[in-house]
Amino acid sequence: MVPRVRVWLNRTYAENVFFMDQLRRNPSHRAVEIHATHKDPDSPVLAAADTAEPEPEGLSPAAYVEYALDQCARRGIDVFVPRLHQAAIVAHRADFAAVGTALLAPTPEAVAVFADKATAYEAVRSIGVPVPPWWRVRTAGELLLAVEELEAAGHLACFKPASGAGGAGFRVITRAPFSLTHLSGFPGSQVPLDLVLRALEHADGPVDWLVMPRLEQPEVSVDCLTGPDNRIRLAVGRTKNGRRRGFTLHEQWLEPARRIAEGFGLHHLSNIQFRMYGDRPVLLDVNTRPAGGLHQLSLCGINAPWAAVLLALGEDPGEMTPLFLGQDYTVVSAPRALRPVSLPRQRTESPSPAKAGTTSR
Repeated sequence: MVPRVRVWLNRTYAENVFFMDQLRRNPSHRAVEIHATHKDPDSPVLAAADTAEPEPEGLSPAAYVEYALDQCARRGIDVFVPRLHQAAIVAHRADFAAVGTALLAPTPEAVAVFADKATAYEAVRSIGVPVPPWWRVRTAGELLLAVEELEAAGHLACFKPASGAGGAGFRVITRAPFSLTHLSGFPGSQVPLDLVLRALEHADGPVDWLVMPRLEQPEVSVDCLTGPDNRIRLAVGRTKNGRRRGFTLHEQWLEPARRIAEGFGLHHLSNIQFRMYGDRPVLLDVNTRPAGGLHQLSLCGINAPWAAVLLALGEDPGEMTPLFLGQDYTVVSAPRALRPVSLPRQRTESPSPAKAGTTSR
């Protein structure tokens, strides 16, 4: 009898409920048990898992590694997919192997390179992958100089944190003064330059931002599966142009993604994003983890999470070029169950006059 595979996802994002669904629907019909941990008791990944528990708060990276090793040993974890404290965890790959756990994550060197976007841009440019012009800024004066250079070249400037994920902190700089336009409709990404400069001048310390031109669509996210031998098993681009999504195998996107994944040891699952700068694709970002939209490759007949688990277990899934590309689509939300919680008991009796705040005369 083929043994079941036990997989752990730590403090991951909500979209990974689909990652979990695909593991259970694997083409081998192999039994999979999923363990999940999170600080948010209402994270849907906890409800989707077979076993789940809250994560401790306030642990240093080193202490978290000890916690993770204990989880893997006690829970009999075969494959660990780390998101939180990924850098500290991959540095202890041998320790996890000693308790019988394989890490579905890149090398420590790859995680270090792509943890900082400025370091990443320098690194990929050195191997011939195009990157947009960018400035690393920490002060109001540096920001103003960068914006003026970009505007002089005819570009709209934007900025984002030098480290971060998911588009958090991304803003587009405008010269338009703050007005009711900024207060109508839903909050947008545009911020007036004068307000940003004023905020920086009154900040407690320097920021760490990358300033660059706003890149144009389409945005293409290339999902890659790379073996420990640095050989790509899978590379498929997911395109985004407004609400319209689709897939591509065009080499203008896949060739630089392969060069990055194979050249920097982005083992297992990674996601490499590109946008247009003028008439050519340039690197936007590199994620050393599975993308939230990875499950969308199922529209091309691909179960990437399961292939990655096999690879982590030493069972090579082979080359995974899709036999077809799914039709264009859009993304809509859907309800997911949450774990039951104990709500405070509601009062049914009438409060006494004293408790109600009344006094007798």
